[in-house]
Amino acid sequence: MHEEQEMNQLLHSKPVITLGGGCFWCLEAVYTELQGVVKLVSGYAGGTLANPTYQQVCSGNTGHAEVVQVTFDPEVVTFQEILGVFFSIHDPTTLDRQGADVGTQYRSVIFYESEAQKEAAEQFIAEITAERIFPASIVTELSPLGTFYEAEDYHQDYYQYNSQQPYCRAVITPKVAKFRKAYAKKLK
Repeated sequence: MHEEQEMNQLLHSKPVITLGGGCFWCLEAVYTELQGVVKLVSGYAGGTLANPTYQQVCSGNTGHAEVVQVTFDPEVVTFQEILGVFFSIHDPTTLDRQGADVGTQYRSVIFYESEAQKEAAEQFIAEITAERIFPASIVTELSPLGTFYEAEDYHQDYYQYNSQQPYCRAVITPKVAKFRKAYAKKLK
């Protein structure tokens, strides 16, 4: 009976991709509004320290990136659409930097969970590179997902609860507005 339950869960589970594109608050605020996204968790990945805190990650000494783990329904939104949004809401051509946020914790990175995800991400990057969408080379890192650490509770749904904070108004609100305009037909 236990094996049957596990198989049932696998058949009904949704794919997950872990993305870093600067501050995790920005990515979460956008993906919250995308049709087909069923769960978002802000956290840390790609580092060496077990159970890092926000302060430790912000120091730039742990190797972690601020990331958002996106669980999605592929019958509603494709992996390519998830990547399209990702590349439209951050600058994948700046190494270890997004705007005023500087350090490896703000790097552009896709942490893949399977070879199929890695290959799809490589193909997507090759296509947008060939289309010359960006004026400089894409530096987005592709790495296998090791351990994902969920960020502290106050980081979850941060923009929803803090949209009037100066950083949110100056940085996140314009990204959300740009996303809403570009993806109007894909909003929840």
